[in-house]
Amino acid sequence: MAKKPENAAEFEGRSPAHRKAVFEALVLVHLNSAYTLARYLTRRGDIAEDLVQEAFLRAYRSFDESRSTNARAWLLTIVRNCFFTWKAGGREDLPQREPSEAGTSFERGGGEVEVDETPESILIRHEEDRTTRALIEKLPHPFREVLVLRDIEEMSYREIADITGVPMGTVMSRLARARKMFAAAWEGSQTKSPKEMLR
Repeated sequence: MAKKPENAAEFEGRSPAHRKAVFEALVLVHLNSAYTLARYLTRRGDIAEDLVQEAFLRAYRSFDESRSTNARAWLLTIVRNCFFTWKAGGREDLPQREPSEAGTSFERGGGEVEVDETPESILIRHEEDRTTRALIEKLPHPFREVLVLRDIEEMSYREIADITGVPMGTVMSRLARARKMFAAAWEGSQTKSPKEMLR
């Protein structure tokens, strides 16, 4: 399991303002990664936001207790633990909200529009994004999390092993299976052309 950030030594015995500045510089910068993982684990934007807030509270409270060189892996480990706490509470089967209500304030990307995009191409891209997210969210948890950590967050096998607490060989095996499951699901979802999806 990932340990707490090495530079947290600067955190100890300092003023609240200094503690806050160090925490923001080392941990808060990984807000988007924390939300992305929480969003895919919970499959709920609103719950993901709650988990991320809880994770950052836990991280802030325990920031000066241990050492590690990888603040992002440490934070994502906390996010994952928050997810398991939430899941253990039996709340996983709450009804889904509509996407517009699901809470996306931590989402990165901001929906930037490229200069040469047309309204049609934007709609097609958004539909493909929704399809991709839905297919990833349907994967079983162990495969979903490694796919997100590797292919979306671009973390190393070692970092993923630290976060999930499993050997690197297991990480690689799960990732290979996750990619195959996703590819099969993607092929099955492509029964309509992008233009047909707009009709």
